[in-house]
Amino acid sequence: MNGATLKITLVASVGALALAACSGGADNVASPGEGAFPPSAGGGTGTGGGTTTPPGQAASDCPTGFANVGTVANGTLRACQLPQTIVGNLVVPLRAGTVYAISGRVDVGQDRGADPNNPIAGAQQGILTIEAGVRLFGSGGLDYINVQRGSQIFAEGTASNPIIFTSRSNIEGNAGADLIGQWGGIVIAGRAPIASCPAGTTPPNVNCVATFEGGVSLYGGNSPTDNSGRLRYVQVRYPGFEIQPNRELNGITLLGVGSGTTIDHVQVHNSSDDGIEFFGGTVNLKHVVVTGADDDSLDTDEGWRGGVQFLIVRQRANGGDRGFEQSSAGVQASLNSQPKFANFTVLGTTRTGAGDLQVLNTGTGGRFVNGIFASAHTSTACIDVDDTSTVAAAPRWDSVVLACSSPFRNDTGVDAAQATTLFNVGANNSASHTSTLSGFVNGSNETGRVATDPKTIYSFFDSVTYIGAVRDANDTWWSGWTCGLASGSSC
Repeated sequence: MNGATLKITLVASVGALALAACSGGADNVASPGEGAFPPSAGGGTGTGGGTTTPPGQAASDCPTGFANVGTVANGTLRACQLPQTIVGNLVVPLRAGTVYAISGRVDVGQDRGADPNNPIAGAQQGILTIEAGVRLFGSGGLDYINVQRGSQIFAEGTASNPIIFTSRSNIEGNAGADLIGQWGGIVIAGRAPIASCPAGTTPPNVNCVATFEGGVSLYGGNSPTDNSGRLRYVQVRYPGFEIQPNRELNGITLLGVGSGTTIDHVQVHNSSDDGIEFFGGTVNLKHVVVTGADDDSLDTDEGWRGGVQFLIVRQRANGGDRGFEQSSAGVQASLNSQPKFANFTVLGTTRTGAGDLQVLNTGTGGRFVNGIFASAHTSTACIDVDDTSTVAAAPRWDSVVLACSSPFRNDTGVDAAQATTLFNVGANNSASHTSTLSGFVNGSNETGRVATDPKTIYSFFDSVTYIGAVRDANDTWWSGWTCGLASGSSC
């Protein structure tokens, strides 16, 4: 490797991890480490500069810094494997006949600690830059990207040329409505405040840190504007994996990520766990699509205090639990979760046993404006307020409409009458909306609703004059860079 060209360090994987069986079927490889592909005859590792690769033919080599691990897709694509640990700058270039392998846990940088002004001695920063149009894949559930505190990822596609993170199975032509859990996903850890502090520590506090569910990343601190990079025009297909019982990787996992981070035009498709889960932090998102998540589409916890605007959630027919799960379980009330959502459309599944579309519990607050909840499931409620601590936290809805057979869950914690009273505190709401949606696009009944200016709720939001994620047929922010939404489109 030419160290003068790229400052990257290749670190051997620490121990081979046996892959558990996963419902998606791609986790039956013996190991997530190097060697998952047979080496190709005559293939070398080099810059690839000056080489012209005909369409449908694998590149002859890999860029400097990537391991050549053979070919995939019937020999039509060269598989170039990312290093296990990235320090310094690594660019993943768009090249004809090339796809990039995520093998095991790929750490971007080393944990530099909670205090940016006093980083851990010797810990090195990593910066991973991925060019528009690049495709990356994992072969099993323990293959995932793990961005450490103090490091950054810059994955910036375009509307016509998105970056696609997916599975080997998908690269080789497999798709389908119920293909899930084929690889691990993306984990980003930051230094923004969280609420799951060690005993005796009150947030926000630089000493308020926690360990991710997978046990591999520390996250948190007291830097609200922390910057972990940019994700723009990105698809994350078929991710999610249970590392240990009740310890899961999601499509995108955001751990104490700060508001300096940009996440805009991002889709998570068919995650075997949550689509996107927030563990504290202050990160904001716009133009988000979550399709086919097997658990919650968006899960907010541990004191997250950011916002999401322009959000399409569509559950699949044979999967999906809750659209939103919003909680503050096990955290201190001084930094309870205060999620903010504007211009969202949440479409529920008809699956037997599915959860309610929005579930709030354990003292979460929040503001929800210009939203549509719709489900044809006869046993699903639009909103479930689980406990009195959530009532006390006073979440509020404005210009939100409910099109469910039961607008509110009537349970023993907070009954439907109490939830109705809480919902009616807001303005311009309807618990008896008749949907005229065309898919996820507003129809006449949605167009006729009075909207609330989101900018008055949260400065990050744009001012709009309509409810829902997609105003009308001329509103095409979702088109071109997503998969599986447009008629005839598949992932």
